[in-house]
Amino acid sequence: MESLDLLAALVLEDGRRWGDAAESWQWTTARHVLDPGSPPNLWDSRPRGGSKTTDIGAVCIVLLASALPPGSGIDAFAADRDQARLIIDAIRGFVARTPSLAGVLDVDAYKVRSNTGCVLEVLAADAASAWGRKPTVAIADEVCQWPNATNARALWQAVVSSLGKVKRAKLVCLTTSGDPAHWTHRIFEQAKRSRRWRVQEVPGPLPWADPDFLAEQRGLLPDSVYRRLHLNEWAAPEDRLTSLDDLRACVDHEGPLEPVEGHHYVIGVDLGLKHDRSVAAVCHAEGDGERKVVLDRMEVWAGTPRRPVDLPEVRDWLEFSAKRYRAPLVVDPYQAIGMIQELRRRGVVAEEFNFNQSSIGRLAVTLHTSVRDHRLGLPDDAELLDELANVRLRETSPNVYRMDHDPDRHDDRAIALALAAEKLLTLVPIRRARMTHVSRPHRPDPLVNYVAAGWLSR
Repeated sequence: MESLDLLAALVLEDGRRWGDAAESWQWTTARHVLDPGSPPNLWDSRPRGGSKTTDIGAVCIVLLASALPPGSGIDAFAADRDQARLIIDAIRGFVARTPSLAGVLDVDAYKVRSNTGCVLEVLAADAASAWGRKPTVAIADEVCQWPNATNARALWQAVVSSLGKVKRAKLVCLTTSGDPAHWTHRIFEQAKRSRRWRVQEVPGPLPWADPDFLAEQRGLLPDSVYRRLHLNEWAAPEDRLTSLDDLRACVDHEGPLEPVEGHHYVIGVDLGLKHDRSVAAVCHAEGDGERKVVLDRMEVWAGTPRRPVDLPEVRDWLEFSAKRYRAPLVVDPYQAIGMIQELRRRGVVAEEFNFNQSSIGRLAVTLHTSVRDHRLGLPDDAELLDELANVRLRETSPNVYRMDHDPDRHDDRAIALALAAEKLLTLVPIRRARMTHVSRPHRPDPLVNYVAAGWLSR
């Protein structure tokens, strides 16, 4: 095959030809990208130092010079444009070292043009730069290291949706494995089940890795970082509140759940107005010994600086739910004193939770141990699981912890859930008889209007 012959002849930095140095898994990647009949999508993960940039640069040379129809385009996206430029640098090196490429490619700072009119362009991981493009080949470089943020996800959506514009377009994800809480892990799991993807995972350590270097790295790096970079394993950071596997083990219902006679309910409330969200978590406990906390229902109100959360709406929902579930509220009093007083006047039991170093630590440890020991019943809610998987457990002083989050993440759901769980797990076990209905003469239920208004369908 002419394309593979050209690839094999490219000269590496050490003077060897690519074809003489490449491992079998490097050839597998190259053949997949160059074969028009192979599945359209490729997920290729390798340890750090696995020749990802060099190999994709070499394959792009072949695509531009001989494999693509004239006028085709290759888009390479990375976390930032300087990272993407490394592909350009790899191509520039091959061109300088391989005499047969003279006059075939014109290499600029961010573009490579071939004498057939094909163009490779490198772009930053910015969604705005991806819409409207029609690449024949799209490259997602180190996609597991892209920001865990809305803009990076929007870029992914723009790139993936653009592939339908060109017949036989291909997507190449070349990366090292990352954090299983990162959004790319779901894509990876889906890819393994799809016939439209080829998934190749190269286990570490690499065959050319120096054992002494690896031993030093194991001592210098946190275990999760070493496993991701040098063993190419999905590994969560050590400061995560919990693992994704433990969270999945806690999922035991679809939710939301209707109130049940005999259950004792508590509603944890974390209020935010502009930059954070307001969240209410309706929970109950099961069992008299090792009690399990079940999340029955969760409501989220998101505010912005221009449109803060509508507190009267939150207040009315809390009143309705507290009476329907016969549940006291546990509320962070910050920004909520007026609401708490109004709810009390309406007959709702509302307890203030005073945040201090000790109480914050209890919340963090309660939620952490409940998930770790699988004593938490959660609904199959992707947004909830995603937030919990990304909450961090910070040690603020010896044996004192708090929940925290990255700047582009939230922990409001986690705090509301922890408030309810902490209350339920510290209560003296309550006899079912205390929750039994007392017969009263029938009269219209004033809360029925909330049901009709759709509160319970959210």
